This record gives sequence, C-alpha cells and structure tokens, in this order.
Amino acid sequence: MQAMFATGNPNNPLAWRAHDAPVLTAPGDALVRPLAVAACDLDRAIVQGRSPFPGEFMLGHEFTGEVIQIGEEVTQLAVGDVVLASFQPSCGSCAHCSRGASSVCGAVSNGSMYGIGATGGDWQGALADLIRVPWADYNLKVLPDPADFARLASASDNLADGVRAVAGPLKRQPGAEVLIAGSGSIPLYAILAAQQLGAGNITVASTDDFVLGTAQSLGADCLEVRQWPKRFASHAITVDCTNEVAGLAAVLRSTAPYGESTSCSIYFGGDVAVPMFNMNMRGISFHTGRVNSAADLSAVLELVAGGLAPEKINPAYCSFETAIPTLISEPASRKVIVVR
Repeated sequence: MQAMFATGNPNNPLAWRAHDAPVLTAPGDALVRPLAVAACDLDRAIVQGRSPFPGEFMLGHEFTGEVIQIGEEVTQLAVGDVVLASFQPSCGSCAHCSRGASSVCGAVSNGSMYGIGATGGDWQGALADLIRVPWADYNLKVLPDPADFARLASASDNLADGVRAVAGPLKRQPGAEVLIAGSGSIPLYAILAAQQLGAGNITVASTDDFVLGTAQSLGADCLEVRQWPKRFASHAITVDCTNEVAGLAAVLRSTAPYGESTSCSIYFGGDVAVPMFNMNMRGISFHTGRVNSAADLSAVLELVAGGLAPEKINPAYCSFETAIPTLISEPASRKVIVVR
C-alpha cells in the first residue's frame, strides 16, 4: 500500500512511500480504508519542523473511513460501514476507559496515538490506503450519514478538543463569557462549541491572522496580539491554545475568580511556570490533558447532529494526490482535510 511519511527533512518534509499493508492481528480488530484525513494542529507543526518527534514515521491520526474487514469478535460494525475513528487506540474495558478516561488507557503505552511514530507507540498513520484499528467496537463509531465523512474527519481530536475545553465549564456556568487564546483549528472549533452550548460573549485573542479573520466571521470578538500581555479582561471560562508560556500565563491571569481555565496546548521540553499565587488567590480551576477521544466520540457526534457545523471554520479540502503541496503551502492555522 501507499502511506505518507514525515521525513524529518526540512527541504522535503513529506513523502509517499510503499509500505506493507496491515492485517487483522486480534479478533476485535478492524481494517479501515481512510476516506478523509484531517491534518491535526500537531501535524502542521510536524510538517514545519516544530515538533520533537524523532525519525521517519507514517503521518495522520484524525480520520473517517470505510470498514473493509472485521475480526470475529467485532459485533457493532459491518463491512462497508462509514466510521469515525478515535485517534488514540484504547481498549474500552480497563479501569481508566471504564470511567471515561480513554486517553490514558491502561492497555496501551502512555501517549499512544496514530501517526507520530515511536513517541505514540509505533501505531501507523492514517494517511494510507489501509489502517488497522484495535478494539474496533470501542474505537469506531458509524456515522449517521455516510456523506458526512469529510466534514467530520477532525471530530475525534481537534473538534473534540474544542468541545471539551468549553463543554464542562459551560455546564457548570451556563451563559458564561469565554476567552479563547491561541492559533490552530482548536480555537475555532471551541468558538463553534461555545456558541452551540449557549455561551455568552466569546472573545478570541491570537497572533495569527487566519484565526482572527475566521473567528470574526464566526461572530467572535477579536483581539490582535503581537506580544502576549500580562492579562486580558476577566472571563469566567478561558481556553489556552497558545503553545507559549507567556500566552498561558496571560490566559490564567484573565480567568475570573472561581472561573475555569483549560489548556489544549502541548508544551514540549520540560516544566512550565504558571502564575500559581494569582490562581490560588482567585480560586481558579485549571484543566489540562489530552481529549478522551474514544469516550467522547458519541457526544461530539450528538453536538454535530444538534447543529454544530465544523465546516464553518473554512477548511481547505484536497485530494490524496495533492496532499503534500497543500499541507506545505496552506497557512499553518488552516485545517487541511485530505479526501479520497
């Protein structure tokens, strides 16, 4: 089969290569033919050489696809089903999965996910002709409408991340004002989720022109940032997607007393300082961690069925044949969705 590899070469960061096709290795497995693969914000960083993942590896982890083959113990799926896949393989039955914390599944190595090589447990990437999905009944959800396979390609990761950043806080503080800071697609998905869940005023602070322009088109108030200030106006709910220490500190200082702040950023390279005294004095709750992809698939699909339209963030759609030049040339914060 053909698969896309991140090469680690800044001059030619991506390449299609021949690779052995996967096979069923356990009775709960399924083989899936990816139909649409969305470039995660992390994938764009990989392409631009801004990630620490070593070596060459197959790329892609946000995807929908068609079930091609199932193991004898798979009961919830059939060949031909069009499915949304969790980007993190997880078993669905360990103590962590049983309480909804599928991102720390005890049956796989810590941080497991498709498409980042050895760092993610050496699972293959989804930008390929075929991918093996373990524990398929738990990690795959049949799409209510198979025609939605392209618009929902990011629903297991970046869209789900935007949802979890605001869903819990808005449930506890209905109608609260929300501050979302940073770049990439997650801030834009967070706007859509906050609107769908009844937030009050939504403000987006970003250094990225594409994010600001898109956020404005979605109806958010926008703050252009060239250098992160000490703080913004106070908001009951805040979201950090800045991937910058100064941005995180500004977001935390901008969280209202007994408000909630969620960081969707990945801070590579060690410990990060936070304004702990300010957080303590204001009683701020801080949330971090990866989205619980498999556990949250149904909830995200329900939000979409209720009216959340992920295509409103203005993604760039391209074919598998044009994926490499598109991934390299599109603005870093624009969602790219590769469609078969």
